[in-house]
Parts: sequence; C-alpha cells; structure tokens
Amino acid sequence: MILMTPTEPCPCGKKLSYHECCGPLHQGQAQAETAEQLMRSRYAAFCQGEVDYLLTTLHPSKRSESDQFSLQNTVENCQWLKLELLEIAAGSADDSAGFVEFVAYFKEKEIRALRERSRFLKENGVWFYVDGESKKPSPPGRNEPCWCGSGKKSKKCHGVII
Repeated sequence: MILMTPTEPCPCGKKLSYHECCGPLHQGQAQAETAEQLMRSRYAAFCQGEVDYLLTTLHPSKRSESDQFSLQNTVENCQWLKLELLEIAAGSADDSAGFVEFVAYFKEKEIRALRERSRFLKENGVWFYVDGESKKPSPPGRNEPCWCGSGKKSKKCHGVII
C-alpha cells in the first residue's frame, strides 16, 4: 500500500486531498454515494494498491478465486497516471444503476490508455462495479495538448498513446 500525506491530491482527479476524498472509502469509514464516486474511488484504489477495496466493491456475482492474484499483479505492475471521465449516465444517490465512461492512462512498460464504459449497481444501499465494455481509446491529436498536463503538444511530449 502507498501511503499518502494528508495534503496530497487524490489520484481520482477531484480537487480534494486523498484523505478528504477516496481515503475514507478505502478505509471503510464511508461508502460511495454515487456510481461516479465508486468509479473514482476504484481508480484511486488501483493507484494506492488497495486490492481489498477493489474486491469488496466488485459485485459478488462477478467475483472469482483468481481476482486477488489478478488485481495484486495489476497494482504491482502498472503505474496509474491519470483518469478522465467522459460520460456519466444515471448512478446518482437515488438510482439503482449507472454507467461511467472513462479513460485511464497507465504505464506498464509503455504508456497506454484504457477506455471503458463501466456498469454499476446499487444493492441494499451499496454501490458495486459489475462489468465494463472496453472501447478503443482515441489517441490525442498530434497538435492537441498532451494528456499529462505538461502544456506541450502531444507529439512533443508523450506522443501517441496505444
């Protein structure tokens, strides 16, 4: 597990510190109120190596014996770089289902992007990640600003993301 200082920004992209944002969810002190909040907290859990949280927030019908090993391998071998939310459909505190489409940038030997439309269900007041439909990420245009926020054009910074 990676320990963050109280003032470090949360990896999920919200303008709050980790200890004000996803930290309480990871520590079991709070529960996600929306599908978006669960999606962000799961991304932060990948960044923080919070495998138990990832397993707990996975819908029980989707859990398998290999999940622990698979998730542990992912958090140990990927460096998560940035999360971009593209679309949120339903998933509010009053809903029982929702979808969040996102792009997550990560480094595993090379910088890559994962684009997914994730499905979430709320059962007995608790949100769960169910599954996701993978989509091909749209690489940034050569003259667009780089995804990393450096202010440089994509072609001069990180180039094309696979």
